Amino acid sequence: MRELLAELTAALGRRLACVYCAVVETRGSTPQKAGAAMLVYPDGTQAGTLGGGCVEAEVKRRALHGLNATGRPEVLTFCLDDNYGWDDGLICGGRMTILAHPLTSDGAALDAASHYYHRLRELADRGDGFTEAVVAGDAAGLPVGDRYLFDATGSPSASLADRPAWEKVATGLVPLSTRPRPTMRQGIAYLPTLPRVTVLLVGGGHVGQAVARLASEVGFDVWVLDDREKYASPERFPTASRRLVGDIGTVLRDLAAALTPSVYGVILTRGHNHDEEALYHLAGTACGYVGMIGSKRKIRMIYEDLVAKGISSEALARVHAPLGYDIGSQTVPEIAVSIVAELIACRNLGTGDAARRSWGRPAER
Repeated sequence: MRELLAELTAALGRRLACVYCAVVETRGSTPQKAGAAMLVYPDGTQAGTLGGGCVEAEVKRRALHGLNATGRPEVLTFCLDDNYGWDDGLICGGRMTILAHPLTSDGAALDAASHYYHRLRELADRGDGFTEAVVAGDAAGLPVGDRYLFDATGSPSASLADRPAWEKVATGLVPLSTRPRPTMRQGIAYLPTLPRVTVLLVGGGHVGQAVARLASEVGFDVWVLDDREKYASPERFPTASRRLVGDIGTVLRDLAAALTPSVYGVILTRGHNHDEEALYHLAGTACGYVGMIGSKRKIRMIYEDLVAKGISSEALARVHAPLGYDIGSQTVPEIAVSIVAELIACRNLGTGDAARRSWGRPAER
């Protein structure tokens, strides 16, 4: 999303016409879900994807027709049956609704679009979360294609509408704290983007490197902490937004105020003592997730030591240890997959007991 918005705002800055095509609703099995987007340029090139195949090709064709003819937003609905997918295996049986919104080089319209999408990009980059509401059906007289942007608190932030109807649109808004999914209500698609989650890797070894690489690819921000400068270097962690070097206990103590529910602590140090030191400082924090690598015997010994040092059993009970899914991992990349899969599950499904049961993890250890 952020990469596509960067390209879109750059195109608008150059006053380059394009069509912003976004999935606003899906039902059943589809190659992309609500929120996926694609830019189509007058020469037929594109950025982003709606899942490929015949649907994407048809959207491009109709988007270019709209850009050259009507210039108006158009709602496109596709049932993924024999008509769309037989030649490339995408017979999913679901339904996709896509809004193709031409952004022409007209002065006033382009300026309004530029302001709106720059604000959307700012909220996406900030990472606190937001909700975009898009009129994509019969919404009590509201024009198709009107867009409304609400910040993380649900406050109006920007609109792309000739006559904004904030109160009417806001009635369908759901707080981000409830982890809402995209939904269509009375012709308005509500597309929430949840607060971005940061993975704090304590330990810059081979497993930490592999986890950082994969976590970045699936949308996590990454911080890495190691007491050795060469192990927390830009060369080893090019995608990390923060690289912290210093005594593990001291750095974690200094970070305490930043360890919010949007931070997931992942302990992957090179030794038992460092793991114990990291868990001592992370177990009782507000981190949304705390996990530690290691054998069951090592974990049991560390827990016994920490209880003796005053860490409560309740704090340790929420720790994911050994972290990751049991997929029979043998290699470093496989271990990274098992860890990041668990991080994704926690981000998407929550970290409480009910969520643990829903993705196959026992509620208690």
